[in-house]
Amino acid sequence: MQSLDLKVLRQTNDWLKEGRSVWLCTVIHTWGSAPRIPGSLLAYADGDTVGSLSGGCVEEELLQRLETGEIDTASAHYIVYGGEDAESVRLQLPCGGKLGILLEPLQHDDLEVFQDIVAALERGENIRRERMWPQGENSLTIDAGHSDISLSLEKGAPLRLTQTYGPVIHLLIIGINEVSRHLAQFALAVGYRVTVCDPRADQHTAWNISNVRLLRTMPDDAILSHAADVHSAIVAVTHDPRIDDMGLMVAFNTDAFYIGAMGSQATTQKRKERLAALGVSPKELLRLHAPIGLDIGSKTPAEIAISILAELIACRKKTTTVA
Repeated sequence: MQSLDLKVLRQTNDWLKEGRSVWLCTVIHTWGSAPRIPGSLLAYADGDTVGSLSGGCVEEELLQRLETGEIDTASAHYIVYGGEDAESVRLQLPCGGKLGILLEPLQHDDLEVFQDIVAALERGENIRRERMWPQGENSLTIDAGHSDISLSLEKGAPLRLTQTYGPVIHLLIIGINEVSRHLAQFALAVGYRVTVCDPRADQHTAWNISNVRLLRTMPDDAILSHAADVHSAIVAVTHDPRIDDMGLMVAFNTDAFYIGAMGSQATTQKRKERLAALGVSPKELLRLHAPIGLDIGSKTPAEIAISILAELIACRKKTTTVA
């Protein structure tokens, strides 16, 4: 979940607490050159808005309809913007893409649900909401999975929403140092869930980044328990081969979309030789991004963290496109 979308949920929670009626608008489907991903949010209450569905090309028309009361508040509505089947020119998108958006009218009775959603996200948990329209209460479940969304659109049947709020991508960082501090902060800012693993007790006292799961365990255990799926990225930054190499050996046996290790060209060559001697195959070593990050001439911890995150984003986009 992007930080903007968490802001939308917090504001929705606050507006409901004030007794205001809220329209929660969610991107359900995208086709073509869509500007925002499924799950993106916008909330509207009495002329106030927060969030984004399209970067501007949808919001103006949609908010006008909400402000004039054109859309019935008795139930949720699914509206498609763009595509040849758009009902009028005003529903076309300049980018040529197509968006399917769910509009949900919320009242004070929904406050407890959104309080629970915000609280779960602030604890770093994913939470799944299910609701059927026009009738049906919200149900919430703490979800160990990743952010996703679906809407049943069977003709003549009620709208049935299932949405898991929370980060899509999980970043596991091996090692506590200045690079990992900056990387954790940048990753949180773009909506990643972040775990930091370091078995060295003395390093933990200096960690001061909130909203990060901190594990004092060996990296192999942490990876197997928390970062073995296709939504995970694993980054080793301790500069201690006894710790980094142990994590990397296990990482090659996971479905993680990104595996990286910090170090110079010389350090990287020595690491690959050690891993090969320990039984890591040449094919597995091809998965290793090292030296880590995009080559942008980074020198400082913050610059190195930016280069790592940039490479993560690029790799994620490639795997998503292939899928």
